[in-house]
Formats: sequence, structure tokens, C-alpha cells
Amino acid sequence: MPTIAAPTQSTGINLRSSPEAKAMISRAAALMGTAVSGFVLQNADEAARCIGPDNDNLVLSQATFDAFIAACEDPSEPNEALRALMARR
Repeated sequence: MPTIAAPTQSTGINLRSSPEAKAMISRAAALMGTAVSGFVLQNADEAARCIGPDNDNLVLSQATFDAFIAACEDPSEPNEALRALMARR
């Protein structure tokens, strides 16, 4: 199991679990030869890295994609609301 590089800054994560879940996690951490916090962090990090990319793609129908490309290639003139928005600091 790869390890996470030591952070240059750290922040806390607080968790509550059932006694059964804690016991199972503690046993798994011991079997891996790591502390519970390291075990939880490593596995949560791996799960997050798998979930993120799976949700980073936008799937469009061909008609919607064609409309998007057409709008990019021939943008409409900005209206007053857009001008006002862009003028704000």
C-alpha cells in the first residue's frame, strides 16, 4: 500500500463510528502495521482519488455538444447584465 507524503501543514479530521467499526478498523490497521489514523487517512485518500476522476467528466448528447461548439465559435454580443457584471470589482 503506497503511503501519503508527510504534509507540510496539517489539519484535523474528527470521526465518530460504531464500536464494531472501530474494532474492525483497529484490527486492519494492526494487520497492516500502521496506526489507526494513518490507516484511515491512507484508505480515505485512495477512495477520494478514485471517486474524483469518475465525476470530473461531463457527458453531452451530440446535439448539445454541437450547440456548445456553435456558441463557442459564434458567441452572441454581451447584453447589459453581462456588461454590468463584468464592470463590478
